[in-house]
Amino acid sequence: MLIKKLIIQLPRGLQARHTTIFVSKASSFKSEIVVAKNGKTTNGKNIMGIMGLAVKEGDEITLMVDGIDEKEANETLEEFLLNKVQI
Repeated sequence: MLIKKLIIQLPRGLQARHTTIFVSKASSFKSEIVVAKNGKTTNGKNIMGIMGLAVKEGDEITLMVDGIDEKEANETLEEFLLNKVQI
């Protein structure tokens, strides 16, 4: 299991467009993906759960990835959340 604390760098955070992209990326992996913010956790492949966390730019989240492709999944999602890839 990989656990990483991240400060969200996406402009406007995980609003509808970015959440859709995040969930699409997360769903492409077999690993279990969990996102936590302020003590609340949700499945990273659940769009309504992610929207419910109300993640804004500058917020700290914890990304937890567990499974056979966890390293690749963690790297892909981290790069997206830190706004290091073109969307």
